[in-house]
Amino acid sequence: MDHGSRADRDRARAAGLLAGYAADRLFGDPRRAHPVAWFGNLATAVERRIWADSRPRGVVHLLVCTTAAAGLGVVAERAASAPLRFLATATATWVVLGGRGLAAEGTAMAELVEAGDLDGARARLSHLCGRDAASLDLAELTRAATESIAENTSDAVVAPLFWGALAGIPGLLGYRALNTLDAMVGHRSPRYERFGWASARADDLANLVPSRAAALFTAACAGRDARRVLRVWRRDAGVHPSPNAGQVEAAFAGALGVRLGGVNRYGGAVSERGHLGDGDPPRPADLRRAVRLSLAVGALAAVAAAVVGR
Repeated sequence: MDHGSRADRDRARAAGLLAGYAADRLFGDPRRAHPVAWFGNLATAVERRIWADSRPRGVVHLLVCTTAAAGLGVVAERAASAPLRFLATATATWVVLGGRGLAAEGTAMAELVEAGDLDGARARLSHLCGRDAASLDLAELTRAATESIAENTSDAVVAPLFWGALAGIPGLLGYRALNTLDAMVGHRSPRYERFGWASARADDLANLVPSRAAALFTAACAGRDARRVLRVWRRDAGVHPSPNAGQVEAAFAGALGVRLGGVNRYGGAVSERGHLGDGDPPRPADLRRAVRLSLAVGALAAVAAAVVGR
């Protein structure tokens, strides 16, 4: 069956990426029967059958789950004509992006902190990250939310667009599957220290380029402060224990003119890291600025993905 020329397919991919990005900005995540939840159920079912305190078993879990997701994307791309590929790409892009939801959570956190609602802000932080919030004061909650906005701008917006531009629907679905697995099993708990190792390392590899692209986009969106962004990024990204999160967190710190980093707690484990950026810790107004910056970076990433995908 003739599915059109290569140029037609590339145009369908580029247009689908832009349309899916626009759908995320307009509508946010699907409200019912989110496909990522279906994937999470699949990953959990596979884990129940094969879990062992073993790195090889974790590799099998990773391969089974990501192959299923990316394979579905391959079928969609090969079976579709250019118009249907546009619709499939747009739908997949909408499903995997999280830009509007990220902005909404950041804004909600800013409102709670501004109102002095400590309990509400502590409860809300779990929507953005997995840090222990019980002992955090309003200033630390603001820092945690600002850092999470920065990191997730890369993970939930720039990276899926990057992989969509590079590999189409399989890239979109495969990346989101990998990123979801990292969130599910990639943390260092007694159960997942070995089993989740492969998912965590694969997610690190998948985000090496997107995180640095996100930092560059941050500089591009910073206007007159672009030089400061580049200086802080180059100087401070390496003090972060993550090879990727530090890139975009340092860039956001430079763009906002604030100091990020410090001591974080996750499930009882303490992670001590250096500081990123100069100036004072972020305030609620800076968190709101981080939300606006995240949206600007996402828009630039969408345009770049459409250009590359074409």
